Amino acid sequence: MTRFRWVSVLVAATILAGCTPSFKQDTEVVQQTEDAEEVETAHITSRQLSENYYRTLTPYKESASRGLIVSNIYTKYDIKEAENGLMRISQNVFDTEKYFFQEGQQLSANTVSYWLARENQTTDQRDDLQGLNPSSLDANGNELDATIKAVEAPVYLAHIVEQNYLTLTDDNKVRLSGMSVGLALNSVYYYQKERYGEYFEEPIPNEKLEAAAIEIAEEVVARLRMRSELADIPIVIGLYKQQPRNSIVPGTYFAYNVVDGGKSALGEWQKINEAYVTFPMSSPADIYREANKSFQYFKQEIDKYFSNFTSVIGTGFYQNNQLQNLEVEIPIQFYGTTEIIGFTQYLTDVMLKQLPKDVTITVSVTSVNGPEVLIKKERDSDKPFVHIYE
Repeated sequence: MTRFRWVSVLVAATILAGCTPSFKQDTEVVQQTEDAEEVETAHITSRQLSENYYRTLTPYKESASRGLIVSNIYTKYDIKEAENGLMRISQNVFDTEKYFFQEGQQLSANTVSYWLARENQTTDQRDDLQGLNPSSLDANGNELDATIKAVEAPVYLAHIVEQNYLTLTDDNKVRLSGMSVGLALNSVYYYQKERYGEYFEEPIPNEKLEAAAIEIAEEVVARLRMRSELADIPIVIGLYKQQPRNSIVPGTYFAYNVVDGGKSALGEWQKINEAYVTFPMSSPADIYREANKSFQYFKQEIDKYFSNFTSVIGTGFYQNNQLQNLEVEIPIQFYGTTEIIGFTQYLTDVMLKQLPKDVTITVSVTSVNGPEVLIKKERDSDKPFVHIYE
């Protein structure tokens, strides 16, 4: 059997859709970007993997500012969640049966770079291209001391994620009918007192961060509405708090807002209660205690199987204080095929016995040679999918 690797939901959906031989009729795509109006012919996939996924257009178009996210967001975990979390929010507004997904095409890399700068650091004098982060200058125009800057004027906005949502018109064209914007925010401000000196860090208080984020969101919406092609579409704007640089779990969106088409004023902010946590925990909070206990029992059973130490790490995703997904990583030394099969059978039994039954669970076993085993169990199911790489 051929080895393969899991890819993100969005990428997987795109690949599978692209391999499907049945397409709807060719659809003429008319989109207006910052530079000029583009007319393209594309395909809309006729098959939708599930109601949780949007259909996409092929050929697939990457975001106009895609390359910036790697340098602007600290960890690979936050890069993934900033995009996937925004899509989850968007599903509250843009029906997956009606809308098609496309990575953001409206904000160019240059525009995003301008907006991420400090207010005093942009060379372009256009009001809609000025930096959204606070100025680094004092009232007299002098550069603030690094320590003062870290406390009084940190960089709040780290990145801007854009997603476009399209609908099909009666004349077999697609048009931009909705837009989602994720504001990725820093939870910690890193700075140097000297140009080549060591880095220091200053945590940004939640209240201060949220107040700044709301002001930035209002300005972003105002700038988007200045463009004729974005004047009348609904805009979803989400606030994402990324984790520190050394984190092994991603941050989450903590609030979102929906601006109806033709309006610029933001409505009431909707709070989001989501969290990623690692298992096992030494001192879990009450809401994590039961799952942590189950994971510890699971880990103890795995430890019994090996004569040497094996690391077993779990990442849990909570929504509204309820565990939704659990991903487990088990790195092992290389074993022969029969040993892998035996361990997989044992591991599957332990997983079904010890881990929560009402959550989606993914267990990945890896060695120095790469992935060895993948086990996936859907919520409330006792029949997991098991794959042994050969």
